[in-house]
Amino acid sequence: MDLITLALAQEPADGIAGWAADLVDKMGGPGAGLAIALENLFPPLPGEVILPLTGFAAGQGVISLASALFWTTLGSVVGAAVLYWVGMLFGRERMYAIWGKLPLVKTSDLERTEAWFGKHGTKAVFFGRMVPIFRSLISVPAGLERMSMPLFLLLTALGSLIWNSILVMAGYWLGDQWDTVETYVGVLSKVVLVLVVLALVLYVAVRVRSRNSSAQHERSS
Repeated sequence: MDLITLALAQEPADGIAGWAADLVDKMGGPGAGLAIALENLFPPLPGEVILPLTGFAAGQGVISLASALFWTTLGSVVGAAVLYWVGMLFGRERMYAIWGKLPLVKTSDLERTEAWFGKHGTKAVFFGRMVPIFRSLISVPAGLERMSMPLFLLLTALGSLIWNSILVMAGYWLGDQWDTVETYVGVLSKVVLVLVVLALVLYVAVRVRSRNSSAQHERSS
C-alpha cells in the first residue's frame, strides 16, 4: 500500500497532501526536501502539511526519520538561499528608489529598519525560521543587507532544524492523525497574519494623522 493510500483517508489525493505524498513515495527523502524547498519559495504551499506528512512517512517506514529531518532541513536551507540571492540581486539602491515612491512612508523608516536589522539580524533570521509567514520572508532582507552568507546559512539551518523537527516528530508520533498538526499551526499562522495586518493598519493610521497634522500646521503658519 503506498503512502497516498495510507495518509490521505481524509484528504483529496489531488491536493497538496497528495502531491507531497507522491513526491515522498517516488523520491523518498529528497522528495520531501524538494517539497519543502518549494514551500519556502512559494509560501502558499503549506509546510504544516508537508512536514507532518513526512514524519508520518517515517513512522510507516517509507523513509527513515534521520532522512526526513536531513532532507527537509536541506530543502529549507536551499529555498532560503534562493530568496537570499533574490534580495541581494535586487539591491539596496533599487529598494530605496521604490521605497521613496511609496505613499505614507519616509526614507528614514527604511533607514531605521536597516539599522534594526544590522543590530538584531542574526536573531531575526534564527527565530524567524520558526515563525509562520516570516519563515520565507526573513531571507529577503538578509540578502538585501548582505548578511554574511555562511552565517545566514548556519542560522537558517539551525532554526529550520528545530522547526522542522517539531512538525516532523509530531507527524511521526501522531501516526494517522498527522493532519491535526495542520489545524494547530494554521491557527498560529492566522494569529501572526492578524498581528501583521493590525501593525500595518496602525502604521498607516499614524502616518495619515502625522501628515494631516503637518498640513494643518502649515496652513495656520
